[in-house]
Amino acid sequence: MVERTILSRGIEDERVIEAMLKVERRLFVPKEYRIEAYEDTPLPIGYSQTISQPYIVALMTELAEIDSTSIVLEIGTGSGYQAAILAEIADFVFTIEIIPPLAERAKKLLDSLGYDNIELRCGDGFHGWPEKAPFDAIVVTAAPARIPEPLLSQLADGGRLVVPLGERQQELEVITFSGGRVSEKSVLPVRFVPMTGEIEGE
Repeated sequence: MVERTILSRGIEDERVIEAMLKVERRLFVPKEYRIEAYEDTPLPIGYSQTISQPYIVALMTELAEIDSTSIVLEIGTGSGYQAAILAEIADFVFTIEIIPPLAERAKKLLDSLGYDNIELRCGDGFHGWPEKAPFDAIVVTAAPARIPEPLLSQLADGGRLVVPLGERQQELEVITFSGGRVSEKSVLPVRFVPMTGEIEGE
């Protein structure tokens, strides 16, 4: 999978490649889809949610530009796969899942795999995790129609927010906060499930 869908499409960060090689995606996929676990495609995980395709997981991780000193926030734990990839590289990962059964399932799996540098809570990711801020990177794995302002305020100086933005037409964006200024860069068109919760009422 890594050679066919990650290296061949330009992922170069060795830390990301090592994490993708180490974490077994099949463990995060429902049993009925495990035969497809190493295909470069999103797969259903229940509750109208999906596990992202491996290339997008690798790309978002690379765009976050994290290392062994980084404190990372993930919005949308889902299966726990992206959190596990991030935790292989970062010092610590805080992750929030809005759907209680998915949060419970992901926590059990991540705990069973020995990830002691991941803290998961069930809740609405719109407000982030202010008591643990600032974050060196924030990775959002569901698409809001607009950037939740609380997340921007929780970036450390030099921090990066990696987020799919939009409704029908989505773009993967990297928002960087540096020296009090915010810059934004579009990376490529993507398709994610919509972010739910308070963002829907804005």
